[in-house]
Amino acid sequence: MLIPKLKISSILPLTIILLGAILSIACENDQKDIDRLTNIEAEEAVDISKDVTVIYSDSARVKAELKAPEMRQYHDSTGNMEFKKGVLVIFYDDNAKESQRITSEYAILKQKQKLTEFRKNVVITMADGSVIKTEELIHDEQKKQYYGSQPISADFTDGRGQMQGTSFISDVDFKIVDFTNATGIIYPKSNSSGFPGFGN
Repeated sequence: MLIPKLKISSILPLTIILLGAILSIACENDQKDIDRLTNIEAEEAVDISKDVTVIYSDSARVKAELKAPEMRQYHDSTGNMEFKKGVLVIFYDDNAKESQRITSEYAILKQKQKLTEFRKNVVITMADGSVIKTEELIHDEQKKQYYGSQPISADFTDGRGQMQGTSFISDVDFKIVDFTNATGIIYPKSNSSGFPGFGN
């Protein structure tokens, strides 16, 4: 009789200690998760929308259409809109015809600064078939220009040829592009004149 009592008395406290430890760990983890989620909500305060299409218009004329698999709209002091899963923006001219489109793997619209940043595999396709590629494209709405500090390559179909640079500044139509450290192949039109001669 004494042996079972000794066994029970030695096992019972051990069981209570283990059960108490498990419960305290579970409560501690739950509290940590609650604190973490509370902090995330307080810091981010973000709405997440899926399969988004946004139409930008001015005086009843559609100027651009944005499509993205996901859009994050932050309700903090920035008011930024972020596209972590990529974006497609199609621009339209005054006749409602597509003038250019931009695709990238990441984009962020900074409302206060009136800047839109496109990053990672940025491709600009113009209506005439010209294609521009870079890793960074920033649109400054106030200055009405694009610029970037990353290498850029352009294949123009309007006679300007193929151009590369280490950075650039451009108007919104990419008609006047200022390449830094520019290299490339220019295809002069048949009636072009004024090119320097080589030799003699």
